[in-house]
Amino acid sequence: MERQKSMEKGLLRKSLSIRERKFPNEEAFLETGLSRKSPREITKKAQNDDGECRVTATVFFSTFVAVSGSFCTGCGAGFSSGAQSGITKDLSLSVAEYSMFGSILTLGGLIGAIFSGKIADVLGRKRTMLFCEAFCVTGWLAVALAQDALWLDCGRLLLGIGVGLFSYVIPVYIAEIAPKHVRGSFVFANQLMQNCGIALFFIIGNFLPWRLLAIVGFVPCVLHVFCLFFIPESPRWLAKKGRDKECRSALQRLRGSDVDISREANTIRDTIEMSEVDGESRMSELFQRRYAYPLLIGVGLMFLQQISGSSGVTYYASSLFNKGGFPSAIGTSVIATIMVPKAMLGTIIVDKLGRRTLLMASCAAMGLSALLLSVSYGFESFGILPDLTPIFTCIGVLGHIVAFAMGMGGLPWIIMAEIFPMNVKVSAGTLVTVTNWLFGWIITYTFNFMLEWNASGMFFIFSMVSAFSIVFIYFLVPETKGRSLEEIQALFSNSVQ
Repeated sequence: MERQKSMEKGLLRKSLSIRERKFPNEEAFLETGLSRKSPREITKKAQNDDGECRVTATVFFSTFVAVSGSFCTGCGAGFSSGAQSGITKDLSLSVAEYSMFGSILTLGGLIGAIFSGKIADVLGRKRTMLFCEAFCVTGWLAVALAQDALWLDCGRLLLGIGVGLFSYVIPVYIAEIAPKHVRGSFVFANQLMQNCGIALFFIIGNFLPWRLLAIVGFVPCVLHVFCLFFIPESPRWLAKKGRDKECRSALQRLRGSDVDISREANTIRDTIEMSEVDGESRMSELFQRRYAYPLLIGVGLMFLQQISGSSGVTYYASSLFNKGGFPSAIGTSVIATIMVPKAMLGTIIVDKLGRRTLLMASCAAMGLSALLLSVSYGFESFGILPDLTPIFTCIGVLGHIVAFAMGMGGLPWIIMAEIFPMNVKVSAGTLVTVTNWLFGWIITYTFNFMLEWNASGMFFIFSMVSAFSIVFIYFLVPETKGRSLEEIQALFSNSVQ
């Protein structure tokens, strides 16, 4: 508690110092909406004002439009599971060739992630989402019309580049427009819509031909492009670019025409001015002591998210069911039915339970599910309890995907969007996103090979990774629930001092 009070006072002292230099006389100073009251009084008033900030229809609509890009991401992730049998049969692909096709989405994501931060900084959040859809639309068409493995892989690669860009810009955009008391839930809607896309393709992939399935993935991308023209740009990005008039206009539109946004606008501008004292950081400058703590959290969470095997389980769910002797059509349909309500539950409780609690609960459930799959495939290899192996497999795969959807799937992206100041958000966000996609590609490419080599041992390793993740979160990840972005960044700044 004392640490939080100290952090709030420190942020206010820096803000007051900047404004005193810009407005030396009292009258001009008062025009900004601040007064020379004590930091405690100012903080209390600011907190009351923020608490009264309502969630407008514009914020709801803007968030919905943004996370529609995540729905496109989910369609891409779910496609490889439902289309596997049809593609391998029609195009005569080997296990290695289909593993390349399945994993090349994450390779494209890695390429997109490398440039995601810079593109989002240059083009803005809104235009970057439009740029993403150019890759996604082209990719889906190439997959739908492919006549050989080369065109199939090219389409999947283009789709992956768009998805990689989306993975950075969507959570950042939502975190920058949403009020702090609902920011976690709104950013978590990113994961919810991704699960909706996966669930849709898990269900319809059981009876639609793979080419028609690709056309289904193409349609929401086109609709997303149209809707993007009706949402405002991020006020924080506009303020960073010195477009103060447009920043206030976008903020007014988001908060409501009858709301006084001067205090929030001034806070955003002051925080950006403080971050610009050090200038825009390059990637090489990111590895300094003052950024070590948030960087460790961001990179660590993304690394653990992928090494837990989450992408492989989602991409090749049909193969896991078949190996365990459970009908894949029934298994994927059950997953699709349950994972969306579970993600909706996560969206509701993330700002009630907090990030830490939900992350640790998610990792615990993933670890137990992976351990159950290890036991199941161990029984299958030794011919022990053959009647129970399909049941264990179904429960394990279902539990792993659902647990991932409730916490570990979306929360690292929320935390990534919260913890980095504006002057390092480009370089730090790029590094964190690249980490996610790099290890996602490694897991998805090697998953089928490891499944054939030793499925039981692979899932035992995944369970140990989930156990380590709980320890990592407990000791290193702070709670960011209910704090503004400026307060969170000041907290990390004080932790270094």
